[in-house]
Amino acid sequence: MALYCIGDVQGCDAALERLFDEIGFSPSRDTAFLLGDLVNRGPASLAVLRRLMRLEGAARCLLGNHDLHLLAVAQGVQPLRRGDTVGDILAAPERDALLGWLRAQRLAMFERGVLMVHAGVLPQWTAQTTLALAAEVEAVLQGPELADFLPQMYGNSPARWEDGLRGAARLRVIVNALTRLRFCSAEGEMEFDTKDGADAAPAGFMPWFDVPARRTREVTVAFGHWSTLGWLGRADVLALDSGCVWGGTLTAVRLDAAGLERITVPCPQAQKPGRR
Repeated sequence: MALYCIGDVQGCDAALERLFDEIGFSPSRDTAFLLGDLVNRGPASLAVLRRLMRLEGAARCLLGNHDLHLLAVAQGVQPLRRGDTVGDILAAPERDALLGWLRAQRLAMFERGVLMVHAGVLPQWTAQTTLALAAEVEAVLQGPELADFLPQMYGNSPARWEDGLRGAARLRVIVNALTRLRFCSAEGEMEFDTKDGADAAPAGFMPWFDVPARRTREVTVAFGHWSTLGWLGRADVLALDSGCVWGGTLTAVRLDAAGLERITVPCPQAQKPGRR
């Protein structure tokens, strides 16, 4: 049985099919962990969800910011934005089943010593804390409070984690860290305006994974979200968003290999560079 982490697909079903072919993926034998942003920007978001749903337990998926955006649009909380490509999902005959499946996906997972998130982890959180906080949001997404939560999910404040946070503010910080984070301060204050690479850190901020006192350094954290970062394969960090939808590649890393086995395929459905 092989275990793989796969970076941001973003509606590029042809690239996902090509990657599965390249690694010889067998749903009866292997497991793929997809790191979020399953949909949007690419041309075949509906096909991606249909493919992943058919794989059932062989595909275990995280929710990224684009996936949460789809849920918000479906609830009427957010409008479709320029560049969104999720209309085929909203118009699909099995729309409710697709959205129900999406709601049931995770915000953090842990397997073979690897903590998996879409974007990042705040420096104060351990791996165990990250999983527990993710579970708080997952319960809301899967429960009857979804319609009440989604309008309160958006916003950049509070900008840092406090153990005493409650209600919507607590959930918003968790969502922002797990699905939007790139840069933060040593104290864990998040910065959301900068979307360039690691060397573009604003004054007083750094890539979240370079905070010296980060409490998840004892595990490997695999994440996507940051296409301008490029490949990063360290003992404590695996950055897997290789910009598939923007003309880059779709990347997988085999978790159970003796060494670091990375597999990439080009994307035949790449879009023109734009807002990420």
